[in-house]
Amino acid sequence: MLQGPVIRETLPGYTVRSAREEDLPACNGLCVRVHGVDRSGELHDALSRGTAAVVEHDGRITGYTTGVAFLGHTVGVSNNDLRALIGSAPAYGGPGFLVPARNADLVRWCLDHGLRIGQIMTLMSLGLYHEPEGAWLPSVLC
Repeated sequence: MLQGPVIRETLPGYTVRSAREEDLPACNGLCVRVHGVDRSGELHDALSRGTAAVVEHDGRITGYTTGVAFLGHTVGVSNNDLRALIGSAPAYGGPGFLVPARNADLVRWCLDHGLRIGQIMTLMSLGLYHEPEGAWLPSVLC
């Protein structure tokens, strides 16, 4: 779990904006591609709360977040998508946000940008675990 001041940095070629209803199919498709499951309910709730954002690269949605937060989840094609979403987040909800320690490149980037490790946690799953195929930030919700 990482904590600290918001980074407020943009990545050239990556545009982050608030998510819209018409973004749901692209976001859900991305989540299925990375996680193998549809999390449209959480994304729809985040739209209603105003916390959902997408990142666009090369003219298409390449990542989204329900909020860079302890209770939010984030999915991207690459770590650059996650960097763009983390860097543009207006705040980190709750006590911080989760980054898998095995994504050492992203952890180092976060540390280099002033964030600190607040707590080490263990990723656990009920039932069979599907290794994600892409970049992602987990949620404590699922």
